[in-house]
Amino acid sequence: MPALPLHALVDHARRHSPFYAELYRDVPAVVTSLTQLPVIDHVAFWSANRWPDNRLLTGPLTDAAVYKSGGTTGAPKFSPWTRSEHVDSVSAFGAGLVDAGLKPGQKVANLFRAGEFYSGFLFIEGALHHAPIDNVRLPVATAPDEYVADLVHSFGVDVLAGEPMKLSAVAETLLKQERPAPQVELILFGGDILFNDLRPLLRSAFPNAALSSIGYASVDAGLVAGPVPAGDDLRVHRAFPNRTVVELVDDTTGEPITEPGVPGRVVVTNLFRTLVPILRYPAGDRAEWTDASCTTFRLLGRSTEGARIGIVTMPTEDVRDVLLAHDPDHRITGLQFVQRRWDGRDGLLIRLGHTTPAPPPAALTETLRQAVLDARPAYVSETAIGAIHPLQLEWVPRSALVTNPSTGKLRQVIDERPAH
Repeated sequence: MPALPLHALVDHARRHSPFYAELYRDVPAVVTSLTQLPVIDHVAFWSANRWPDNRLLTGPLTDAAVYKSGGTTGAPKFSPWTRSEHVDSVSAFGAGLVDAGLKPGQKVANLFRAGEFYSGFLFIEGALHHAPIDNVRLPVATAPDEYVADLVHSFGVDVLAGEPMKLSAVAETLLKQERPAPQVELILFGGDILFNDLRPLLRSAFPNAALSSIGYASVDAGLVAGPVPAGDDLRVHRAFPNRTVVELVDDTTGEPITEPGVPGRVVVTNLFRTLVPILRYPAGDRAEWTDASCTTFRLLGRSTEGARIGIVTMPTEDVRDVLLAHDPDHRITGLQFVQRRWDGRDGLLIRLGHTTPAPPPAALTETLRQAVLDARPAYVSETAIGAIHPLQLEWVPRSALVTNPSTGKLRQVIDERPAH
């Protein structure tokens, strides 16, 4: 699918989507630069992308694949991709797998998740199918770790593709069985950053395997970027030419960043999605340019749009709504996510600001914690299998919540995880 000119994308969006018609009400009739468009507000975007009464779509939902992105159990966030959009995305991603290290004829075990509208397994399966080189696809999905460990040896698996915690669980199983797998040549991870504290485990189980990002995409933002072979730095990516435009935007000013090494929010424009236009959409991550021409960037972690604990997405506004709905006496006067990592696993602490002389009672804290878990069942299941730490809540004086020293604005997400 050829990329559409920016002006054609904008015209199509505001002519056929009520959401974009309102958003671009004051945008010039002729748009020649992305900076003429506002960065999309997540809350407004997903408020318009409801089912039924959708105000975001540019046409009827008659031929599409529908995936789920975050959301609470009561109001899941669905993102449809037309047939041609999906094929183009997985074709581009498949070509990126070669850059990631995929070689002709390799047997690839796809360990990503399937079902319940998850896109990971199907997206990677499609990318392997459309890759420009021969490969043998092993659609394993979320089989037990023992099953995968046996498959690695019995079928002679060359490549493992999956989320970091799943890959590390398989590695741990192999080591417990005293059956490392030196025949595995490549480990492809996706869905989260591969932190350095997992590398020794993977190296022990797969001593001859190269490590690489499988690429950068999401259900809502869509196709974003492919991996760049960069030695030991596995966070460097490049936007797919003629398909996506990646901007890094300053947190305070909202202006594009053009200087290497300066962190900013990742903002994505998709040049071929038209059923759900993606025009200056915050991907929820932070990154920095690694070159003066602003073509390659290094992912740094999640932005203030939300937190990602292991593979569990925790959007700040969704969690805020849940907490406030279970706080009838309005004890909460601010909240802040603190992402931490210890013992090789991610954990989330939610700080709740209060203005009373003493913190609210423990019973309320437990009610709030349970409400969040009820709304985010993936957090419960990932905790149960030991992939992440249990959710923690703590009350602090409102003044103790961390703010931006320049603007005084509350920092909704603080990422205290190690940079490496």
